[in-house]
Amino acid sequence: MKFSERWLKSWVPGAKDIPTQELCEQLTNAGLEVDGVEGVHPGFSDIVVAEVTAIKPHPQAATLSVCRVATGLEPVEVVCGAPNVRVGMKAAFAPVGACLPDGTRIERAKLHGVLSEGMLLSEAEIDLGNDASGLMALPAGFPAGADLAKALELAKDHCIDLDLTPNRGDCLSIRGLSREVGLLNNVEVLPPNFQPQAPSVATTWPVVVENYGGCPRYLGRVIEDIDVNARTPLWMRERLRRCGLRCIDPVVDVTNYVLLELGQPMHAFDLDQLHEGIVVRNGRPAEAIVLLDGREIAVDETTLLICDGNGPVAIAGVMGGERSGVSAATRNVFLECAFFAPQTVAATARRFGLHTDAAHRYERGVDCQLQAQAVERATGLLLEIVGGKAGPTVVTQSEDHLPRRPPVSLRRSRLRHLVGEAVDDAEVTRIFERLELKPVVSGSGERRIWQVTPPSHRFDIQLEEDLVEEVLRIHGYNAVASRVPAAALALGQPPAGKLAASRLADLLVDLGYAEAITYSFIDPKVADILDPQRDPLRVVNPISNEHAAMRTNLLAGLVAALRNNLARQAFRLRLFEIGQCFRPDASDLKQATWCGGILFGAREQESWAQDEAPLDFFDVKGDVERLLALGGRETTFAPAQDPILHPGQSATARVDGDEVGRLGRLHPEVEAALGLPAGVFVFELDVEAISQSRSRRDRGQSRFPSVRRDLALVVDEGIDAASIEAVARRCLGELLAEFRVFDVYMGEGIAAGSKSIAVGMTLQHPSRTLADAEANDHMAELVTALGAELRARLR
Repeated sequence: MKFSERWLKSWVPGAKDIPTQELCEQLTNAGLEVDGVEGVHPGFSDIVVAEVTAIKPHPQAATLSVCRVATGLEPVEVVCGAPNVRVGMKAAFAPVGACLPDGTRIERAKLHGVLSEGMLLSEAEIDLGNDASGLMALPAGFPAGADLAKALELAKDHCIDLDLTPNRGDCLSIRGLSREVGLLNNVEVLPPNFQPQAPSVATTWPVVVENYGGCPRYLGRVIEDIDVNARTPLWMRERLRRCGLRCIDPVVDVTNYVLLELGQPMHAFDLDQLHEGIVVRNGRPAEAIVLLDGREIAVDETTLLICDGNGPVAIAGVMGGERSGVSAATRNVFLECAFFAPQTVAATARRFGLHTDAAHRYERGVDCQLQAQAVERATGLLLEIVGGKAGPTVVTQSEDHLPRRPPVSLRRSRLRHLVGEAVDDAEVTRIFERLELKPVVSGSGERRIWQVTPPSHRFDIQLEEDLVEEVLRIHGYNAVASRVPAAALALGQPPAGKLAASRLADLLVDLGYAEAITYSFIDPKVADILDPQRDPLRVVNPISNEHAAMRTNLLAGLVAALRNNLARQAFRLRLFEIGQCFRPDASDLKQATWCGGILFGAREQESWAQDEAPLDFFDVKGDVERLLALGGRETTFAPAQDPILHPGQSATARVDGDEVGRLGRLHPEVEAALGLPAGVFVFELDVEAISQSRSRRDRGQSRFPSVRRDLALVVDEGIDAASIEAVARRCLGELLAEFRVFDVYMGEGIAAGSKSIAVGMTLQHPSRTLADAEANDHMAELVTALGAELRARLR
């Protein structure tokens, strides 16, 4: 919300000398965060107030006139083409040497042969409005020659932008902010004197409310014989401008003014365009409305509407319709002021994407007792500006459907416990009284209790903790002493047989990975690509279409992080994330912690000593092996049949025979669908499964020499090295100190469908020297076993 500082201080005269910066700090510390401050001065210089004392026709141009203007010094002549110029008029004048907001400097100029000593200005030319059709008329009380910026107090005012939290809808007005400023500075709030407007005619317009749940209170008032072409006074136009609103016509300007001043949205209908009466009801099938902005909206039974005999004329609490809008031909208006249920307006505004100022306030909660005062205020302003005759205010309401504020109690002991120190009882009572909470105090000492009744404008006070927050934000968070908490902490016991997730993260960082933290909400389209076999859990009320599903794996976030880095010319990347994934099954939602990684680019950093070889499958496999080795358990890999991974460069990881994850290159079709370059590798591991560790024993270092034996085996193409190692360890037992695969060959000399695998084995006895003959016997037994189990033969 944007507001004028001087307008606010006119309600709180005791705060007029508070510097702008201090005021902003007060509001921010009270929970009303100031998002920005800017001056209201458009940036012109040396522009003054001038009075037109004489007008004569231009001798050579029928559309121009020559005006004599008084500026407090010598009168000057100015050529002017404005249609509204008149003798006696006070207008903005730029003498020779003045500078306009766009940087234009005024000079003497001859217009069709007549010398012009300056320029009479419209409000658009000095950025004080949008009207460029005529001169900016100034109040008659402004003295000729006065500096315009000083006369309008532009230099002394600021536009302050508040970023309010949704629970503080009561501060979306000058009235609400003045309550806060008065309380924070312990000064009195003096609102303008709103006099009730007695009806001068008996005209009314019938109102029927069919849905009191959505509209518990509806007020309407007829005002006849208005002059909608009257000019909104400068003081009101300036206040609206400084609050970020543009002027439209006097009727709309008044409703906008009351919106900013009191926080009560209002709407004015052209009474002559209404038929039969007003009905507040829900929409009907196949019903539609054309809004003030020209959009046509199809409504249904869930949409609360304001209707007449011919159908909808407004969406309740959101926006009016084009058919009944005020125009230049309007002579009679029906002034609407209502209290709409916040949930009803919020659902409608979000459904149709209509985020108007009225909906912004209604969905946060408008004071349900404010409507009568707002009608009187708007009526008084309209009669003052556009004239006319007001009828009586017709009230249609259901007390049973209006919000009720149950009492809330605050215990002194609870206040002390949550704040961390005692707040003076008199201070607490004063805060509650200034907040209009009407406190009733009972008990004494630590048993003291304040019972309060929240006022109608505070929708957010419902719990004892809410009262603690009110006391603390007014008392001042900075007034609470800073203390280091003293607590006895038990010495934690690390769980036996389990690795901490931080150990996995530390190892990945050591391997050159950077940790990423991504959203748990992902784009359903990306989820379908990266996990086509699962239907993710959809978010009921997503913040955007790109965050409408819960992730079933970590790859969506890692892929997005990779794309962002590639777009910023980072071409060698290793990223990992440890986070929860959400996988629905037939009866429940399973949440599990996974560790995922993504790799792309060159194997090594650019260097004179390294080539630019790209990553391959075995790089990611090596990193996964390092992770799985932390638990000291048996690790194996098997080819994977995964729809998102490359069929020839992927594998499943197994620990003690149980599958714990997958790794490999993304399938080329997946890379293309996600807009990724070729050669992106990923891995995913179940943290719970790989965190289980096995107790390790130091077998000691044998003091006896080892024996190395190499075998070149011809096996079927489908036999992997892990199968050979398994047979070797089973046959050789503790003698096998080390097993290595050092060559794989397929080609000339090897039958089709077969391959040659060369393995090296280091044999070592723990208690004696192993003789060559004994080693040869063991190797013969191994070759026999390999032949029997794997159909392997020596090459």
